[in-house]
Amino acid sequence: MIAALFCLAAAVFSGSRWRKADKQLKAFQERFSGVLDAEGEEQRIRQAAELVRAETDSLRSAYLEKKAVYDGLSSEVERLSERASFMEMGVYEPHFDYSDSEAYKQAVSEVRERQKAMIQAEQAVTCDTNWQVDGSLAKGRTMTNRAIRLTLRAFNNECEAAIANTRWNNVGAMEKRIVRSYEQINKLNASNKVAITSEYLSLKLKELFLAHEYREKLKAERDERAESVRQAKEEQKLLRDLEKAQEDTERYEQLLERAKAEASKIVGPQLDAFSEQIQILQKDLDAARKKLERAKAMAEQTRSGYVYIISNIGAFGDGVVKIGLTRRLDPIDRVRELGDASVPFSFDTHAMVYSDDAPALERALHMEFDAVRVNAQNLRKEFFRVTLDEVESALQRLAPDAPFFKDIEAQEYHETLARRRIALEAQAISGAQAPAFPSSI
Repeated sequence: MIAALFCLAAAVFSGSRWRKADKQLKAFQERFSGVLDAEGEEQRIRQAAELVRAETDSLRSAYLEKKAVYDGLSSEVERLSERASFMEMGVYEPHFDYSDSEAYKQAVSEVRERQKAMIQAEQAVTCDTNWQVDGSLAKGRTMTNRAIRLTLRAFNNECEAAIANTRWNNVGAMEKRIVRSYEQINKLNASNKVAITSEYLSLKLKELFLAHEYREKLKAERDERAESVRQAKEEQKLLRDLEKAQEDTERYEQLLERAKAEASKIVGPQLDAFSEQIQILQKDLDAARKKLERAKAMAEQTRSGYVYIISNIGAFGDGVVKIGLTRRLDPIDRVRELGDASVPFSFDTHAMVYSDDAPALERALHMEFDAVRVNAQNLRKEFFRVTLDEVESALQRLAPDAPFFKDIEAQEYHETLARRRIALEAQAISGAQAPAFPSSI
């Protein structure tokens, strides 16, 4: 009986353990079903790998596109930064003070000769290591010499391009370009110990500044020659005016003598007519003699002349005057010449002051308004941003007897404005599209 009970208990216990073990086995199989399914796991891994590969290709393609855009923008930024470098560098301060362009040209030649001497003396690019190639010092020297020649060619070409492209507004950018080239080439050559010397770099920068100032000096000398030609034309015009005044005086003298001779033979009513003609000729002769005397005085006194003050509201706007000097016998000719085809309207004359020392008077007026020059770089451009009241006040101090007229006639300018207004009114009435004229003209 006891044995039977024991067997029954053992069977129940064994069944319970079997059910528990079976349950654990099912849970284990469910948990690791993916691992146990080798083919399914391999397929899943392959699909994941394909997704990663496709994403990588997409990222690589996007990177190449973005890098191309970045490289293009970087190049554009560098080009624009060179154009806009004048904003950073301000006014260029000359490094040298040679008297003329020939002196600058000679200095450029001397700097280039010093560069050649440094290259020949192997002082422009150096290598402080005796390299061996295949155990041979000779082959090592050949390799080093080739590296030095290649370095010189690269650096010299970069410097020549910078110097050739130097303009008034990018000297600072070209200087940075040469220094950057020096640093980059030396960095690339760091592994083989080849380096451009700082002394050679200094000579290249000196050549850059000299070449720029040489070009600026050439431009200034061209302007000076143009001014000399203008002054020579003024002198020739003065001589022609002197000859004409002499001819007019002689002609009026002859006419007056002839009229007097004829009048001496006439009696009666016709004598009054001849007397009136003689008076007119006498006045013309007196005027011609005064003109001749003034022309002789101006020809003999090289500092005498006229200082003129003029404005052109139609061309330059209100509050801008030109203060210049002319030695012409008829100074208004100079004003008419300035108002030729180079400006749209004629000038108004506010003062025409004769002076025995016209350059001194002109210089004094220029100094009075030097702070308000329209062109502070080229002093031959004699325009000033100043009111007529201020000019009149300065002129009264410097030349108290000089007349000054503040009226601005500007006939052609005001007539043009009137025509514009009439045209706009007519178009407004007709309903047509009005042209976009500026507010002033």
